[in-house]
Amino acid sequence: MHTQRSFLFLLGSARADGNTELLARHAAEQLPTGAEQRWLRLAELPLPDFEDLRHEGDGSYPAPTGHAEVLLDATLGATDLVIASPLYWYSVSTATKRYLDHWSGWMRAPGVDFKPRMAGRKLWGVTALAGRDVADADALVGTLRKTANYLQMEWGGVLTGHGTRPGDIRNDTAALSRAKGFFAG
Repeated sequence: MHTQRSFLFLLGSARADGNTELLARHAAEQLPTGAEQRWLRLAELPLPDFEDLRHEGDGSYPAPTGHAEVLLDATLGATDLVIASPLYWYSVSTATKRYLDHWSGWMRAPGVDFKPRMAGRKLWGVTALAGRDVADADALVGTLRKTANYLQMEWGGVLTGHGTRPGDIRNDTAALSRAKGFFAG
């Protein structure tokens, strides 16, 4: 594993520069000097629907190619993964869920050793929600926390903020304040 921290920000919104991304970028401004940052917009790296092949043949998956290979390499190249997904119907966005679904295949692709290589990395979440009740994001938080636990990753938590229209997050001074220390945790 790297000695220097390397953050991969996976942007799961259907729109660029949305509230979730703005909140994540605000939090990233506080990262230590020298911490690498890579930002990938999942909408620009679309993945096909995940196909469950566990019970076919020997249960292995082919090596990822195309966008899946780019995402796999970026994922394995980071010490810290930040899932920045707006709250869509009380959970992660479709693009985010599809990315996580592909982890199942990466765990079964020969030579990738995805699960053991993910152990010890840190998983974070950032989300903006339209409502005021943070409990509405419980499913999103649970998805990410349980994913981290399953892969023996460290859990960094989820930074939440409120915003409906583009740019609304700038009015959530409490979220912007929490963002300042989020990655220190």
